[in-house]
Amino acid sequence: MPSRYSAHLSEIGSSVIDELSEVNRHREQALSVSREVIRFSANAIRAVHRGDFDDARELIGKGAARLQDAEHIRNASPQIFNAGFMNDARKEFTEANITLAVISGGDIPSISDLKVDAAAYINGLAEVIGELRRYVLDALRRDAFDGCEEYMDVMDEMYSVLVTIDFPEGVTSGLRRNTDAMRGVLERTRGDLTMTLRQHSLEARLAEWESNRTGG
Repeated sequence: MPSRYSAHLSEIGSSVIDELSEVNRHREQALSVSREVIRFSANAIRAVHRGDFDDARELIGKGAARLQDAEHIRNASPQIFNAGFMNDARKEFTEANITLAVISGGDIPSISDLKVDAAAYINGLAEVIGELRRYVLDALRRDAFDGCEEYMDVMDEMYSVLVTIDFPEGVTSGLRRNTDAMRGVLERTRGDLTMTLRQHSLEARLAEWESNRTGG
């Protein structure tokens, strides 16, 4: 025989199912958005390294549109909006935007420009240091030395900003770990750049000496 709570418990169960169904719908949408934003961002960074800045901007625009599609989740299901996979998407989106800006010679976008949270922004900024190392190394392999020291300076400046941000890891989403890793990236890049420039200078002097010796 049903107790006096049966009808009330049935209503509670229905309301819980309704709420969780909505959260689950938001989760499925957010997962789709995060996957697409990460893919667009990664492809945009590849385009930047190829020098296809227009393609990169188009891909970043697609990523921005998908992030906007998920904006309604911010208030409806904040636990989904702030889930790790969405934070990763915003971080990758930030990385793509800043990488494009620096390598194309544009202005670095701010947090408000990108409409992302601070933790995603600073972690994306940290990963740009790795992309600039990749760009510098590619340039050195092509003997394209112009600008490499400037990029090295930008990497140093980014790192200098990141090390001033001293908050618990739960607030910065693991920034300290990323910053520590980027210190190694900086040191290796500086060593690679210094060695290559010295070798290039030596080769130039040897070529000049050989030319003078032979009268050429």
